[in-house]
Amino acid sequence: MERIGRTAAIGLVAALVWVAFSALPAFSHCEIPCGIYGDKMRIAAMKEDIATIEKSMNQIIELSKQAQPNYNQIVRWVRNKEHHADKIREAVTQYFMAQRVKPALSKGSREHDDYTHKLKLLHLMIVHSMKSKQTTDLQNVEKLKQLVDRFEKAYFGP
Repeated sequence: MERIGRTAAIGLVAALVWVAFSALPAFSHCEIPCGIYGDKMRIAAMKEDIATIEKSMNQIIELSKQAQPNYNQIVRWVRNKEHHADKIREAVTQYFMAQRVKPALSKGSREHDDYTHKLKLLHLMIVHSMKSKQTTDLQNVEKLKQLVDRFEKAYFGP
């Protein structure tokens, strides 16, 4: 009788471990050719992330100026800022670079020039997203806003 209880407990633990490790969350749009894309939605989300980064930076700056700074609040704003910078980086790399911006390999062609222009803008967006994580320099936010606007025009056309 004791053996059956022990076996059942081992089985239950094994099942729980299997469920815990097999139910990993999906963090981005799938990378299978499903054909379901929300390009404009991704651009709008990046703009919202930039606005959140800007607000976070302003809050960090203001809270840090206080005679007795509330470090818990500062840490929360820093984490928020970093989270939204990571969301931009993920949208750029996992969505646009991996799935949406198609390579054009014939050098000198209009398609190749468009391709390299988009890649340069995306790379700069990653760089300024990273810089936004590292600092509270609002110039990085302004640069991100400009880069997203420029990428939007390059991606969708004038």
